[in-house]
Amino acid sequence: MSARPSILALAAAALLASTALVGANEPSYGPNTYDRTLEALITHEDVANRGGWPKVPPGVTSLKPDSQGADVVALKQRLLASGDLAPETMPGDVYDANVVEGVKRFQRRHGLSDLGTVGRLTLKAMNTPVESRLNQLTATLERLKGNGFNFASRYVVVNIPGASVEAVENGTVAQRHLAIVGRPDRPSPVIQANITSVNLNPYWTVPTSIVKADIIPHMRKDPGFIAKSNMKLLGAENKEIDPASVNWATLKNPYFYVRQEPGPTNSLGQMKIDMPNGDAVYMHDTPKKTLFRNDVRFNSSGCARIEGVRDLGAWLLEGSEWNRQSIEDEIAKGERKNITLKKSVPVAWVYLTGWQGADGQVQFRDDIYGLDTPQGIVTSTIQARKPKPKAAVVPPARPAAAPVAAAGNPAAPTATASN
Repeated sequence: MSARPSILALAAAALLASTALVGANEPSYGPNTYDRTLEALITHEDVANRGGWPKVPPGVTSLKPDSQGADVVALKQRLLASGDLAPETMPGDVYDANVVEGVKRFQRRHGLSDLGTVGRLTLKAMNTPVESRLNQLTATLERLKGNGFNFASRYVVVNIPGASVEAVENGTVAQRHLAIVGRPDRPSPVIQANITSVNLNPYWTVPTSIVKADIIPHMRKDPGFIAKSNMKLLGAENKEIDPASVNWATLKNPYFYVRQEPGPTNSLGQMKIDMPNGDAVYMHDTPKKTLFRNDVRFNSSGCARIEGVRDLGAWLLEGSEWNRQSIEDEIAKGERKNITLKKSVPVAWVYLTGWQGADGQVQFRDDIYGLDTPQGIVTSTIQARKPKPKAAVVPPARPAAAPVAAAGNPAAPTATASN
């Protein structure tokens, strides 16, 4: 047991050295992610072979800067083991600036607010066994091995477990955004698609599944819910239906659709990013911007709400007559506007719970949907697109040579079949 601290110190020194070699601002999901994550797997296998990292006692959640005692020492040993604290800072039992920065570094690597003190989620992440982290890294490698996404010069990636978005241009992250994605009972799908347009002041046509699961129960409790939510019931030929004429108590299969009118309280906010796909999901604004302050952002019904979505919209429209200010001006008019991209931008919604970035830091996120299993990996891997079958091209029939009459003049042409 006496050799353990020095072994952990060596492992930590190696991890810290790797993070000193900060590379380009590469995306978390890109052509180099596989190789970098493989490096992380090897490093964590070494940590596992050395006995893993020490467990942190619950008492660390009450520690503050300048605290002293055995719990501080235990916290420092945990941070050392994962390379979040340099070996030369280990002596002493004071929660000093080095410990604060080590905790912040750990929190950033786990998608948590970098407060520098240990809360419930940070403690949970610290006490997750290294074997679980190995499983996450292995799952990422398996997904990337079967990856069917073609990394274009410009693309957007939504990492579902990370509840985050990156806009990538020429291999570099141009923008990063927090996101809110599907909750476990309404998960966001793993897909690839093409972003085709940016919609300003959009309508929200409520999916039938949400009408059944949410709106009908709301109307049973509060008959004024439709009106309060700036919604309309529309039937055949878009004729408006009075909500009071509907028997909500017995309604099971709506004979109308529900549309929320444009405006700042619209559930899509004031911008929607359209990406046609079989799952009918998309990216959009939201009036509930306070939700982005949460570390756990799994609150949607499958679509992705994007913090700073107007910046993303402006990036998508670069090269056109639209910029951030003209977008703002158009939104201020309050009128619906659909802006088609001059060139569509590929987008991937991926499921990565563990990976290593270009800066050498290993990132982990919770397996929120429980997909880091052999079957889950298969269903959460982007499959290569099947090329659209090309219509068979049949060359036009060549006219048959006209037979020559006895006198040397061509005979009357014969009829040929036409395709």
